[in-house]
Amino acid sequence: MQRRQFLAGLGALGASGLIGAAEQAAPLRGPDVIFVPTPSDIVDTMLKMAAVTKNDTVYDLGCGDGRIIITAAQKYGARGVGIDIDPERVQEATANVRKAGVADRVKIIRGDLFEADISPATVVTLYLLTELNLKLRPKLLRDLNPGTRVVSHAFAMGDWKPERTAEVSGTTVYLWRIPPRQS
Repeated sequence: MQRRQFLAGLGALGASGLIGAAEQAAPLRGPDVIFVPTPSDIVDTMLKMAAVTKNDTVYDLGCGDGRIIITAAQKYGARGVGIDIDPERVQEATANVRKAGVADRVKIIRGDLFEADISPATVVTLYLLTELNLKLRPKLLRDLNPGTRVVSHAFAMGDWKPERTAEVSGTTVYLWRIPPRQS
């Protein structure tokens, strides 16, 4: 009887949204990189280079404190999804989304960016290492629609030449566009 009550209680927590689907599943691995916040002038450049509008859905892979998707929602009216594997960052980003008043347009998910469904994105933002960008590149090319913009702070994608670059505060911002599918 106690086990049934315990399981019912867990189910209620899950249904209430207090435990996300990712946390109910198997435990996730640790983060691939440490969290380093993207400065606001670089956030602004990334979103401008991607030409974000209210019609966009911006996915921030490794969202940290949520600042990029919060800015996309506040300045451009875009929808946003932040994905981070670190439960502390997810908690912080979720609190920041609420505090910023954009919870109706921005969702934070605890998950593995290499496994997450990113197909609804029209813009993807990254602040990872080059080796992680290279590991992520096949997923981006496979899962994203042609024309989707991908913007990276500081780290390139190997031989995938960017459409544009910008120098901001001593770092490079890169923009790529998912190419048409080969028939």
